[in-house]
Amino acid sequence: MSQVLDAPPAPHRPAAAAPDPAELAALHGLTVSGARPTLPGYVRQLWQRRHFITAFATAKLTAQYSQAKLGQVWQVMTPLLNAAVYYFIFGVLMNTKHDVPDYVPFLVTGVFVFTFTQSSVMAGTRAIAGNLGLVRALHFPRAALPISFSLQQLQQLLFSMGALVVILLCFGVPPTLSWFLVVPVLVLQFTFNTGLALVMARLGSKTPDIAQLMPFVLRTWMYVSGVMWSIDAVLKDQHLPHALQVLLECNPAAIYIDLMRFALIDSFHWDQLPHLAWAWAIGWALLAGVGGFIYFWKAEETYGRG
Repeated sequence: MSQVLDAPPAPHRPAAAAPDPAELAALHGLTVSGARPTLPGYVRQLWQRRHFITAFATAKLTAQYSQAKLGQVWQVMTPLLNAAVYYFIFGVLMNTKHDVPDYVPFLVTGVFVFTFTQSSVMAGTRAIAGNLGLVRALHFPRAALPISFSLQQLQQLLFSMGALVVILLCFGVPPTLSWFLVVPVLVLQFTFNTGLALVMARLGSKTPDIAQLMPFVLRTWMYVSGVMWSIDAVLKDQHLPHALQVLLECNPAAIYIDLMRFALIDSFHWDQLPHLAWAWAIGWALLAGVGGFIYFWKAEETYGRG
């Protein structure tokens, strides 16, 4: 017993250093969950999920009016009813149809084209905030949501374009080769709308109150975009400040509306388009599309958290 009590103490051994978590993760091939991929990698992920994007857009469009008795008829009726209201208020009461040939096709085209942009922006604002369950449950590039919502609005517009063609024919507007210009105009506007939807999706994910503010902003944008009146006629009849004239002519919504009118309505001539209209249309599409995509991608890691 004394030998045990009098035994010298064991030498002190320093504790082994804890392994570095980063080294362990690299050793076993682990990565941060939800980490933002590189921009080219992000584009590849979206392309791999292109079928999901189109299917999601189609499903949302089909379900949009599923509870209504008229169903998908409302896809065409809603913009037509809006056009009828604007015709009564602006065309009849305020007489903005004065000196505007083919005013009904002029108005309906403006309403349909602006509604495409308006709906894309509003859908983008709620793309992340309104789908948090999906965002938190599944791992996928979050840009798929605002892109699919913009695609849904494009599909909606294509239904409306069928009604627009009937209106054009009923009011004596003949089909011409310029109708093929509708395709590049829609491609450019879709790119622009998608870029705006991506920007608004990121802003709306952190500040849901933006969804309450946007209807007022979009309504103001509509009134200055020449939807119900001719910007060209106003600029000729009024001596407006040069800066205001430039803002009206370069307004992206007005650019796409006027290009669509030029493509479809034979009484809307080239000289009624803003200066360098096609260059502005391409520039706005690239600025919003590329810029909006990068802006959204930079916050990829934050969506659905907090």
